[in-house]
Amino acid sequence: MTARNGSFAPLDPGRRILMGPGPSDMHPRVYQAMGAPLTGHLDPYFIGVMDDTKVLLRYVFQTENDLTIPISATGSAGMETCICNLVEPGDEVLVCVGGVFGDRMAQMVERHGGRLIRLEGASGRPFTPDQVREALAGCRPKLVGLVHAETSTGVLQPLEEIIRIVHEHEALVLVDTVASLGGTPVKVDEWGIDVCYAGSQKCLSAPPGLAPVTLNERACTAISGRKTPVDSWYLDLSLINAYWDGDRVYHHTAPVSLIYALREALVLIHEEGLATGHARHALNYEAFKAGIDAMGLGFFVDAPHRAPTINPVLSPDGVDEASVRRRLLEDYGIELGGGLGALKGKAWRVGLMGQSSQKDHVMLCLGALEETLRAEGHEVAESGVAAASAVYADSP
Repeated sequence: MTARNGSFAPLDPGRRILMGPGPSDMHPRVYQAMGAPLTGHLDPYFIGVMDDTKVLLRYVFQTENDLTIPISATGSAGMETCICNLVEPGDEVLVCVGGVFGDRMAQMVERHGGRLIRLEGASGRPFTPDQVREALAGCRPKLVGLVHAETSTGVLQPLEEIIRIVHEHEALVLVDTVASLGGTPVKVDEWGIDVCYAGSQKCLSAPPGLAPVTLNERACTAISGRKTPVDSWYLDLSLINAYWDGDRVYHHTAPVSLIYALREALVLIHEEGLATGHARHALNYEAFKAGIDAMGLGFFVDAPHRAPTINPVLSPDGVDEASVRRRLLEDYGIELGGGLGALKGKAWRVGLMGQSSQKDHVMLCLGALEETLRAEGHEVAESGVAAASAVYADSP
């Protein structure tokens, strides 16, 4: 990569098997879509691509919300889009903080002038309805923020009962589905989620750089009733939606190739079928779980509370987790994530998301991890590959 004699080597990172917290592997059709000829961002052909993308996002979010679009920025910008449009200075906002991304949501609330109320969660466990009910008894928030699948811990947060409780207190519900949308059920309309955002690079298996969002009529009414302007021009949904809908008023130069890619990734999800895709993710998680259990390794999160899409596996005592990750990348091309926040240096975050949730990925990862642990001087209990194979053999 270093310039020599005024020139740079061609880009060639080598084969990567992306099994970390994102990005995930992409289907060849998505790469092909990225290479389609560029159009202008107001070209009639591209307007049709935009319309397709909105329809397909509604399918994945399981919603009929009119305002369902991708923000031209990463998943964290999707978070900030929702917060800066809904939170005005002085608004009370309750955020359920169970990991790094709940904490990020809380920081954004304060930066946009909200009166933050933090509900701290137990490490590696979801919030209970009683915890939320008790927190709501002492405040009247405009908005309650929850993370569905916390990427830093691997906790999958049950939502339905908590959403019902929040609505009883006349607050809006904001849900982070960055690590869950497309990989496990996210039922925006059925569950009553008011505002939801995701990222393009995880279970959707598109390139990083887009943040799908969806807002229902209650949320849109709250935005239209603001007393102050949205404090971000770029993320002001009234301006962005005027480009995505209606008169197509110019707002910014859309990332055309990224939207091509997202559309194709969503088409692939539609072709597979949401339920079939969710079942695939669940099966690959069960096989991975069987392999990790057989090897005598531990998960950070108890089984009932795990997201099937992202799981921190605890590094055994005496094993350098960073060294294992480095060997996996250098010897096998497998990328795992390191621990984040409280798990830094203590766990591997293993992603089974989108195109990376495949039988061959699971088997290769387990076999490579077993060999690498032995090379690091740690003996595993039993063959993880054999245990995973038994799960696949028993599946329909």
